[in-house]
Amino acid sequence: MANIHIRRNHHLGISGARKVAWQWAEQAEAEFDMQCAYEEGVDCDEVHFSRTGAKGTLRVTADHFELDAQLGFLLGAFKDRIESEIVKNLDELLAAKKKPAAKTATGSKKK
Repeated sequence: MANIHIRRNHHLGISGARKVAWQWAEQAEAEFDMQCAYEEGVDCDEVHFSRTGAKGTLRVTADHFELDAQLGFLLGAFKDRIESEIVKNLDELLAAKKKPAAKTATGSKKK
């Protein structure tokens, strides 16, 4: 069995991290045919994911994400490719959250 461990720190707080985790779970279901179950906790949420040949957990806290996955024999041969795809997807979701909100026109007054 091949194992994957990924940790990403963030400054989103638990509310923002939950949004990213939900997006990640939806993406995993759509793109990789994963079954995902989201468990919300007080200090830590967990996304349990599985499909034939792979299973794992994404832990979500106010300051980091931590993913642990186990790949079966057949998917283990593609560990590096799978790990890089997970990293890419998670990093893209985190980068999208870091972008500043669109600014509104200045100089207008409310009446």
